Amino acid sequence: MTALTDFYAALDALVVPLCETHAARLKCGRGCASCCVDDLTVYAVEARNIQETHAELLHNAAPHSSGACAFLDAAGACRIYESRPYVCRTQGLPLRWLEEMDDDESLVELRDICPLNDVGEPIEELPAETCWTIGPFEGKLAQLQYADDKSMPRIALRKLFAHT
Repeated sequence: MTALTDFYAALDALVVPLCETHAARLKCGRGCASCCVDDLTVYAVEARNIQETHAELLHNAAPHSSGACAFLDAAGACRIYESRPYVCRTQGLPLRWLEEMDDDESLVELRDICPLNDVGEPIEELPAETCWTIGPFEGKLAQLQYADDKSMPRIALRKLFAHT
């Protein structure tokens, strides 16, 4: 899992400064689970990492009830926080991505943020470098998965538990 550990370290090195930049607007914290929705899937490489680092939890504990992420505890805190997957590491931040318009194939920048964090300067006015750009790290994660298994399987987090 060294490649995945390195991936997470590089990711966190970029996410932490963004969290500091947006500290006044981010309401995310222990127990805030608005973004922790059910039916999240991850690449098998991330699922295996969770299985290896949290084998006892997956074997002995039950998933959180349906409707929220299986890894939340009764207080809404993440039980695998240190090993959380990519998608969880960037939630809450102002997000930006480029999307191709169907009509003329031009690229348009779109932005989004958790409604709980939508306070202060409108995200449309934030400098691009203060937003998490969706795309580059997803591509790197896909490369890690492809190197491991070219079929690119995705696994539901809830399915990792022995007793679902």
